[in-house]
Amino acid sequence: MADPARVRVWAEALIRMHLDPRFGAGSWSFDFDHARRRAGLCNYTDRRITVSRHLAARFEDDEIHQILLHEVAHALAGSAAGHGPEWKRVAREIGYVGGRTHDGEIAAELAPWVGRCPAGHEHVRFRRPTRVTSCGECARGFDRAHAITWRKR
Repeated sequence: MADPARVRVWAEALIRMHLDPRFGAGSWSFDFDHARRRAGLCNYTDRRITVSRHLAARFEDDEIHQILLHEVAHALAGSAAGHGPEWKRVAREIGYVGGRTHDGEIAAELAPWVGRCPAGHEHVRFRRPTRVTSCGECARGFDRAHAITWRKR
């Protein structure tokens, strides 16, 4: 589990090292956010990099460091780069070794909606489900026989 104070120190050091305003990057800041599914975010408008406080509490130090590098690479590459070749090049140059998204766990226990398919597979949603969905583990496409029944926690 990553210590929030240590995460903040790493983030601010990476921002100073790679996004220093003296080198034309403008002033960037770091903070924690309340995301439950995504690990990090690069907000170009506010010039702020954030990391999910919920997921930071679950991830190891190396994973958090990679998330920070991922978001710094976004800030360096610019908003138009997305996860394309320019972003990949910048990310590699600063030491990022992960993919374009995190594949770690999410804060599922915080999801207010829990669903089960007839076979018993559990699904979670952070927003109220508005349409009938079926279990992706039971059927490739939509199949009413594998419809998920939702309940509020």
